Amino acid sequence: MAFDSSTPPPFGRALCAMATPFTADGAALDAERAARLAVDLVAGGCDGLVLNGTTGESPTTSDAEKSALIRAVREAVGAAVTIVAGVGTADTAHTVELARQAEAAGADGLLAVPPYYSRPPQAAVEAHFRRVADATGLPLALYDIPGRTGTRIEPETVLRLAEHPRIVAVKDCAYDLLGSTKVIARTPLAYYSGCEELNLPLYAVGGAGFISTVANVAPGPVRAVLDAFDAGDTAEAARLNQRLLPLAELMMASGLPGTVTVKALLDAGPVREPLQPAGREAADGLRKAYEELISR
Repeated sequence: MAFDSSTPPPFGRALCAMATPFTADGAALDAERAARLAVDLVAGGCDGLVLNGTTGESPTTSDAEKSALIRAVREAVGAAVTIVAGVGTADTAHTVELARQAEAAGADGLLAVPPYYSRPPQAAVEAHFRRVADATGLPLALYDIPGRTGTRIEPETVLRLAEHPRIVAVKDCAYDLLGSTKVIARTPLAYYSGCEELNLPLYAVGGAGFISTVANVAPGPVRAVLDAFDAGDTAEAARLNQRLLPLAELMMASGLPGTVTVKALLDAGPVREPLQPAGREAADGLRKAYEELISR
């Protein structure tokens, strides 16, 4: 059974992979600033927020900070806004524990990558996700991003995992549009683009929406692409998508991590090491592309 585009996607359609604000010295979570950012993103057009993901610097935040961020954002945005919590680690037991903590802190859903570095075979990847899905009552999105984890969630594995009642979505960063289209056609899984350049193409073949890093700074323009497509104006959707490309390319394909480029444009404190802030030239280029986008 294919994903039913006539029903609302499980986590909304336009989601932001939210940056995690830190205090000026980077030593602590800035919960107040996180709450303000979350409110601004929702006002700007985001249906939901993904916390503690790659853009949220999950490798360098503590378990306590992850839970505190969820609680602060939940209090700020209320119950109507979907919060999806990243819980992926290299350790199944730790991932299960983070999933339980996220549920207790008020998350509506979970996002998990395959265990990284150890490069488990597909049977182990499948077992890992089933353990995580069984650990809470929350719906789970699989995060397929082999460029970072070193391990693909192969389409055949996704097809088997789609049978689990709490595995409901995929964040797709595999750069395999054919494979994704085949899974979309054969399962009810909601596919969310995690790569800015594939937001519109994946949506056009039956995807559910996006989980966007660029939405941290331009939530309205990112969402407008899908709004135009839903209105039946595919030419306008293409035009709006093209308008986003200069900023998206600088933020996501310039050799700097998305976290770094987001924080070059946001008042969200520093990045944590091993990441380093954007240099002056890169920051100036980002600001110029951003200003050109929002001035149109």
